[in-house]
Amino acid sequence: MKYSYINPRRKSALTEDMQLLISFFTVTVVMLLLTYLFLAYKNYAFVVDKKDMLAQKATLAKSVEQMQGSITFIEHQKAVSEKVYTQNMVLKESIKNLFDLVPLRITLSEAKLLKNGLILYGVTPNRDVYNFMLEAPLRSIFHRTYSSFYPDKNGWLRFVSTNYIDEEENYQDEE
Repeated sequence: MKYSYINPRRKSALTEDMQLLISFFTVTVVMLLLTYLFLAYKNYAFVVDKKDMLAQKATLAKSVEQMQGSITFIEHQKAVSEKVYTQNMVLKESIKNLFDLVPLRITLSEAKLLKNGLILYGVTPNRDVYNFMLEAPLRSIFHRTYSSFYPDKNGWLRFVSTNYIDEEENYQDEE
């Protein structure tokens, strides 16, 4: 018994609708796979960048530490140079004051600055000029003053004056 006017044809499971559905699923799976691969690559790139950044951070931290050491050294050198400059200025003023202290009638031939004293060599017309014009100011500055005289060829007197400041008294004054 035949109810159809056409001959039966073979039916397959892959109809046009199924083929369309499978192609959409395939495209979707491929897109998901490509997205996963892209994100995996980006994650790997971020990890590598993170390692590079951490290495740079460590290098910069070491560099900053070295710079801090250099800054500390430079500040120390600056303090030392300022101290030396101040000492030089004080010494310059002291020498200027020393030469201002020497009267015109007395001639100095040599002056030696010691840590806690001063030695003067020179020529004076007589002991009185030395005692009143040079020794008196020296006694007011130094704690101990010693002078020795010996005659020169022209009738004047050569002298050696040694003057000392006692260190113990300086420490008491500073307290």
